[in-house]
Amino acid sequence: MDMNGDFLNVTIVLPSLNPDDKLNKVVDGLIGAGFKDIVLVNDGSDEAHLEPFRLAAANKEVTLLTHDVNKGKGRALKTAFSYVVENRKDTAGVITVDGDNQHTIKDIKACAVKLLECRDKVILGCRDFSEKNVPWKSRVGNVSTSLVFRLFCGIKISDTQTGLRAIPSQYLPLMCEVEGERFEYETQMLFAIKQNHIGMEEVRIETVYLEDNASTHFNPIKDSLKIYRIIFKFMLSSGASFLIDYGLYTLLVFLIGQNLERGFRLFIATFAARAVSSICNYTMNKKAVFKSKASVGRSLARYYILCVFQTAASYGLVFLLSSLCMAGSFLEVVLKLAVDIVLFMISFQIQHRWVFKEAK
Repeated sequence: MDMNGDFLNVTIVLPSLNPDDKLNKVVDGLIGAGFKDIVLVNDGSDEAHLEPFRLAAANKEVTLLTHDVNKGKGRALKTAFSYVVENRKDTAGVITVDGDNQHTIKDIKACAVKLLECRDKVILGCRDFSEKNVPWKSRVGNVSTSLVFRLFCGIKISDTQTGLRAIPSQYLPLMCEVEGERFEYETQMLFAIKQNHIGMEEVRIETVYLEDNASTHFNPIKDSLKIYRIIFKFMLSSGASFLIDYGLYTLLVFLIGQNLERGFRLFIATFAARAVSSICNYTMNKKAVFKSKASVGRSLARYYILCVFQTAASYGLVFLLSSLCMAGSFLEVVLKLAVDIVLFMISFQIQHRWVFKEAK
């Protein structure tokens, strides 16, 4: 930021679909606040909504990029990021802003200042979802997604849906490679940030919803399914492997019965079942869930290191709890279920962040 308060080295990225006059209010506000570089993306808007783009592009501070057809917010962001990488070599970073005037100029400036202070962190403008004016679909969507992120991914974020993000320029090539074309892209971006050990910092922003958020193109059911897709696939893969593992475990426990000492009985049942289920689980996770390009040797070795520790933890905890409870065969099976549910959530984090992480 220069002596006059202008954000000369900060690029605003503004994706928009079928905007109204609020887009021009956003652009005028940004220019008035000292932002000199605004990359506006028309994501395939129809003929009836082209006037706001024409008015915005008349400003020398605005560069207009256009998709011939609607490709989604994720693709619009990546189009802008690619343009910045190629044409804005000196920019400190970008700030993604929604074009419906839900982000106040004050909050955008706060994120810009923080970006210039913290050149190695992604800055997230986070809303307070406990406020009364928050629409139910945003409140429920954010609370559920935040909980899932924390449990499965180890990502603690108070606002997973925020579109106000400040990204340092060195991370833009990575953001161009993140999967996702529509709203799920912003969630995949958070996964990528976490997986690549990039720091995140939150800036508290005002919670603004105009006309009950009527201008949003976010579909709470359709887009939430896309957001949770990787977690759903992991659950399906783990569920299939769990049925194999749990089925074999139950069969062996009851076949062996009380003929062997408790510790040896649980040892045989646990490790034999896990040996069989782990083979199909590794294959499904690598190819279908994480779609990892990591080498088979490296990822397989890491997978089985995790598998050994997870199996040992399962055996140890079930043995400890069943011994404390003086459990019979039926309760041993119930305890096994409870223990493995907890280990399942931990395993997702480790596989996503370590086992199937591609070597740089």
